[in-house]
Amino acid sequence: MAQNDTVKLLGSKSSPFSLRARVALHLKSVKYEYLEEPDVLKAKSELLLKSNPIYKKVPVLIHGDISICESLSIVQYVDEAWPSEPTILPSLPKDRAAARFWAQYVDDKCFESVDAVAGAKDDEGRMAAAGKLMECLVTVEDVFQKNSKGLGFFGGENIGYLDIACAAILGPVSVIEVFSGVKFLRQETTPGLIQWAERFRAHEAVKPYMPTVEEFVALAKQKFSVQ
Repeated sequence: MAQNDTVKLLGSKSSPFSLRARVALHLKSVKYEYLEEPDVLKAKSELLLKSNPIYKKVPVLIHGDISICESLSIVQYVDEAWPSEPTILPSLPKDRAAARFWAQYVDDKCFESVDAVAGAKDDEGRMAAAGKLMECLVTVEDVFQKNSKGLGFFGGENIGYLDIACAAILGPVSVIEVFSGVKFLRQETTPGLIQWAERFRAHEAVKPYMPTVEEFVALAKQKFSVQ
């Protein structure tokens, strides 16, 4: 596969996972065509159905005649297919394994808790789910404190794989904070994540693609209003 083959990214502004792919491509200075999928209207393009026939969802990276599905796989592929600096995954095998482990924790445990809060049927269920989400975020805070070494990001002084993975929960958490009135990122429990989130949002590889909290909320209202 040649690096100069045509690159396309199928994504959606309302998908927190599409952000991962866009940040990775930006960090690697990859030129690509971005194709917005109208998922709010539940209309899936023929290209999406062809390139991701199993899950039929974004993001999908199309590089030449191959398709890469699932956001974390896309980030890893971008890092390996364009091996120039900066690297996204850590250089040491043990650090790469740890980063993949915690990225999967975010996708499994954190998003499971986010979905539980959003889908709770009563106050008791919502409070229980909120407690689990707070526990997840405290765990991620601990990972940040141990790995950032005071340099600003999970991997040190530059955005890396775990930063990109964790970024996907920022939008959903901000939305449920607005709708529930509960603060999940708190100075007393997650001070590092609060500072990291501000720094990450302001980064030149992130800012063009990450919606504001207000935009996330508007997208969520639009999405749920048509379901």
